[in-house]
Amino acid sequence: MEEVFAIVQQYFTYVIEWAVMLCEVIGVIMIVLTAIRGVIAWLRKDPHARLIAAEGIAIALTFKMGGEVLRTVIVREWQELLVLGAIVLLRTIMSFIIHFEIRSERQTLEGTVSEKEPDDAADGQKTKPKKRFPVIRL
Repeated sequence: MEEVFAIVQQYFTYVIEWAVMLCEVIGVIMIVLTAIRGVIAWLRKDPHARLIAAEGIAIALTFKMGGEVLRTVIVREWQELLVLGAIVLLRTIMSFIIHFEIRSERQTLEGTVSEKEPDDAADGQKTKPKKRFPVIRL
């Protein structure tokens, strides 16, 4: 019975390690794609460039934190748990800061859009609404 338990535990550890690696890789890919999208938006002088970068980083951090949480399942010593706890705490603080930046950037963009786009034209006719960049809500 102990041999069966040891084998199941070993497979469980392998599955968790692969899941952690998958979450970490997805997080890294998200950061790279966000950097590319952010640079392209910045070169095009898109006012949403900061918002694109912040939202992508927030999503990437979510995957990276998911990997850290999964890693806590296979922790063997208290020292490892303390290190993982510190990493999760730092990433959570970073996530809150990024979400605060996203909120303030959206408010800034909504304020500038409403100031630059009057409802009525000078001749009394309605103007066509300008096409807005789609914003991903988290």
